[in-house]
Amino acid sequence: MFKPHVTVACVVHAAGKFLIVEETINHKALWNQPAGHLEADETLIQAAERELWEETGIRATPQAFLRMHQWLAPDGTPFLRFSFVIELETPLPTEPHDRDIDRCLWLSAEQIFAANNLRSPLVAESIRCYQQPERYPLSLVASFNWPF
Repeated sequence: MFKPHVTVACVVHAAGKFLIVEETINHKALWNQPAGHLEADETLIQAAERELWEETGIRATPQAFLRMHQWLAPDGTPFLRFSFVIELETPLPTEPHDRDIDRCLWLSAEQIFAANNLRSPLVAESIRCYQQPERYPLSLVASFNWPF
């Protein structure tokens, strides 16, 4: 049976900047959206909120569903990545609670596109998707008969 990893990501935007988290993997500083794995006892929305708080210290609820990408990592690991939009009025201060996050950065789309240290190509692709007008209601990924 095929069992891809299910992850969530938050495309956080404020005043023309996007929130990026930096983490060191194999001695290299890599950039990503606030993102992580779906846990067994949470909905996709709850996972997005939790990952945002753990990695940035910001508490916010996604306003829209952006895209679901089916992706194979370079090592062949399959992923389903659910991306959500969070719009803030201004860039907020950050305080990561996840020890794997070194720092958070507010960057322009151009800075992200030009970077050679993205954790995956989905980081830039999520920003490109954000730049398109399509947004979807959160009900598109709603839970059903959820017991938790």
